[in-house]
Amino acid sequence: MHASAAEGARTGETLRAALAGLVDGLSARQAAQATGRLIENYRGRTPTDAPVLRDRADVVAYAAYRMPATFEAVRSALAAFRAGAPGWSPGSHVDIGGGTGAATWATAAAWPDGERATTVLDWAEPALALGRELAGGAGVEALRKARWQRQVIGDGLSLPDGTDLVTVSYVLGELTAADRHAVVDEAARAAQAVVLIEPGTPDGYLRIREARERLLAAGLRVVAPCPHSAQCPIEPGADWCHFAARVSRSSLHRQVKGGSLPYEDEKFAYVAAARFPAAPADARVVRRPQLRKGQVLLDLCGPDGLRRETVTKRQGPRYRTARDADWGDAWPGEDPHAPT
Repeated sequence: MHASAAEGARTGETLRAALAGLVDGLSARQAAQATGRLIENYRGRTPTDAPVLRDRADVVAYAAYRMPATFEAVRSALAAFRAGAPGWSPGSHVDIGGGTGAATWATAAAWPDGERATTVLDWAEPALALGRELAGGAGVEALRKARWQRQVIGDGLSLPDGTDLVTVSYVLGELTAADRHAVVDEAARAAQAVVLIEPGTPDGYLRIREARERLLAAGLRVVAPCPHSAQCPIEPGADWCHFAARVSRSSLHRQVKGGSLPYEDEKFAYVAAARFPAAPADARVVRRPQLRKGQVLLDLCGPDGLRRETVTKRQGPRYRTARDADWGDAWPGEDPHAPT
């Protein structure tokens, strides 16, 4: 396992262990009831100035249920961003609407070395308090030093000039259109790099697509997942761009969802953009590869739009790479071994 991947896995295990310890203090019934109610309320129907996290029990249950999935989705997006900007590391990070800090944990996993000033902004004080508690016991310097600040998320939000990295994960869908535009525009104005993550639904994709256009209009360029900064080639309403991150299910996940598998796949849509030079992938695998006898079928997005590439066993190294390719992976350009 690559060193950064191993560090990310360790950070994820630390987070899951911390959350499990918190849930041990709740009865199974209390945790399940709180989680079920909060899931319903957090599907975009609650005004952002009236959060539904009423007390510590609410926050603990919701964090235990959602933080591992959000962490893995953000970590996947940041890994794709890092692949396009391998020499860059943020010295400052603002997590907008960060709640209990899943994206802050993911950022610490993505860039485990070096000093970083991190600020988490959220409208729910109970969430910030729990995030502060979890980070304080993490044993990770960037997390221990993070600032947790109550802030209404929307129009009027002001970020420090020259912020290196801004993350906004699973927040845009909770905002009105005007507040959503204000948040994206302020992130684009203040930051060197912006990473936005939403649920991997058609609506989540449309919010990311809209935000992507605003980032481009502000002068940023796409680093991931798109291999270009041109218009998205997907016809709205006909399909949507999204990816998946594997999440280990906790006992609370299995109890609330009634599932038996030890894992689930968190579907998410994202865009990562930057003001500095970066190298997007030649192409991106946008569906699960289809394995056939002696060939692999890859659905790709490239600078020229959507296409399918069939990689056969005769292509040797490229075929072996295709066999190992996964949904969301970068894919190299023309096969250097192909006959001309």
